[in-house]
Amino acid sequence: MEERKIERPVFPKKAVITSGMPYGNKELHFGHVGGVFVHADTFARFLRDRIGKENVIFVSGTDCYGSPISASYRKMVDENNYKGTIEDYVRENHEKQKEVLSKYEMDLNLYAASALDRAGEIHKEVSANVFNKLYEGGFLQKLSSPQFYDPDKKVLLNGRQVIGKCPIEGCTSEKAYADECDLGHQFMPIELIDPKSTLSGKVPELRDVTNWYFKLDQYNRLLNEEVDYLRKNTNWRKYLLNTIEEFLKQPIIYVKRKQLEEVTDLEEKLPKHTIIDEPKKPSVSFVFENLEDRDKAREVFDKMGIRFRTGKTLVPFRLSGNVEWGIEVPEKEELKDLTFWVWPESLWAPVSFTKAYLESIGKDSEAWKEFWTGKDSKVYQFIGEDNIYFYGVAEMAMLMALLGIDKDDKVDWESLNIPHLIANNHLLFMDKKASSSGAIKPPMARELLEYYTAEQLRMHFLSLGLVKKSVSFAPQAFMDDKDKQGPDTVLKDGNLLTNVFNRLVRSCFYTAQKYFDGTIPVGEISKEILDESKEAILTYEKHMYNHEFHIVTYVLDSYIRNMNKYWVNNMKQAESKEDNELRRQVLIDSFHAVRTAITLIHPIAPNGCEMVREYLNVDERLWSWDYIFKPIYDLLGDPATHKLKYLEPRVDFFAKHESQISG
Repeated sequence: MEERKIERPVFPKKAVITSGMPYGNKELHFGHVGGVFVHADTFARFLRDRIGKENVIFVSGTDCYGSPISASYRKMVDENNYKGTIEDYVRENHEKQKEVLSKYEMDLNLYAASALDRAGEIHKEVSANVFNKLYEGGFLQKLSSPQFYDPDKKVLLNGRQVIGKCPIEGCTSEKAYADECDLGHQFMPIELIDPKSTLSGKVPELRDVTNWYFKLDQYNRLLNEEVDYLRKNTNWRKYLLNTIEEFLKQPIIYVKRKQLEEVTDLEEKLPKHTIIDEPKKPSVSFVFENLEDRDKAREVFDKMGIRFRTGKTLVPFRLSGNVEWGIEVPEKEELKDLTFWVWPESLWAPVSFTKAYLESIGKDSEAWKEFWTGKDSKVYQFIGEDNIYFYGVAEMAMLMALLGIDKDDKVDWESLNIPHLIANNHLLFMDKKASSSGAIKPPMARELLEYYTAEQLRMHFLSLGLVKKSVSFAPQAFMDDKDKQGPDTVLKDGNLLTNVFNRLVRSCFYTAQKYFDGTIPVGEISKEILDESKEAILTYEKHMYNHEFHIVTYVLDSYIRNMNKYWVNNMKQAESKEDNELRRQVLIDSFHAVRTAITLIHPIAPNGCEMVREYLNVDERLWSWDYIFKPIYDLLGDPATHKLKYLEPRVDFFAKHESQISG
């Protein structure tokens, strides 16, 4: 029978992995770790095994600047009598974040902070360079736009000091700020519905303030082209591309049909437009050719007393603001004393962190370009779904501008090395969306470690399938007894390691010690074991390439359980018949299964796997995919004299949490 030929995925020769940056005003909660970091770390570890650890850089860090941090710091000073500076405050949170990531076995090349130490210095340089390049290329514009002002407190309000309702049609956000809602929709401050100052609780005034904006709205055509290219030629997630596409609609105004019933002279007052009037829908859509015409139409509707909502469309992307705690924007055209708005500078922060890391290991300052723009490199950015607008729209357009691509240019998408976005859906808590600033408070990541091991949690978070939909995290350790039904899902997924695989590995060692003087018997591996192992490797590789981590865990589950079943059935027969040849063959086959599984599990449960490697007494070639199809004998030096490290009774490679062990 002819062997089925499998087309294997092609990986880059170099890679950067980034993970969304947590704000510097908080510790990490379960969503930071389970929603993004575990996936990014697993993929980074896999790529190190797959293409060589020297070719992979995994960076992230604390997002230090912006109004949320300033507001939290002021609250700490006012309510808790905090004595430190804002930098002290951010540093304390940064150190807590680093500590928790370490406890979850995250292996970042650099977890930096955008305002601290050498990475912070480099980030200021990069920010100035980005601004100057965009300015010199003609991609920036000065816009005077209304900013909220609290007459009671006599201060201009930053983005988070104003709260209201999102004006975007169909938005379900429960919280909107001055120019964005918590679902990532962008709008101009004048559009916010029912604004209130968080300082005084009163309705703020609007005052014109001049800032720098990136001409994002001019990239609509190119971004649509990019989405079309990615959809046809890459393995980008379809729902991610669909979400990006929603932001690329033409400028639209929605008006309830009832409001138009007695209006007769609207047509001649509006700029050029198209009307979409579908009888079954309550609103009539007015579609405009550009943002300027839409905004003229808004003024017409306002004067006529007609209420309306706007649709998702590209608006100029604000680069600067007047928040004191921020990176200074270079002075141009007499516009001074501005700082970068936190969102744009956090988009290029991973470049700053890459530069800082490479400098720390003695590399040239320009070496970052090999990783970020090299022909054989790829950047993978792991984000949450709320941030798709910033990474999938604003970042992509700014990247084009920094490469000198203007709105009317023809782009060779094949040669443009676009960062690959991996956006996960929401990780809910007990079926509800939890956030530090919302009604449902999420458990802190460190709290989970009081009840579960890091590797149990890593396995569980990966298995949830956030690639497909929002999923609830429901650890029974945080439930009332009356709400507990069935097994704890966290333990159920972790059991593959702590029970099934742990038992197989221990059995191999104890049997080798008892019957074969602590050596791995040398011999031919059974064809069925070789075939099943190869199938598992290739299937795992394909789904890892597509970032389908939940399917990766299914592949591991199926393979490990089958190998365990093979051990139990055949070893029982060998023992009952005292058949040493069968025992020997089962051990040969099962050590191959352990050797295969341990390499595949390594990115998910690294510490337990390292312990197995130590007891196998082999070097780190065990992790390298250069040897993935090779038998363990190729890693042993002289297999005939190679000795396993002695395993004492009742030692666990993948241990349960102490709280789970009774008696």
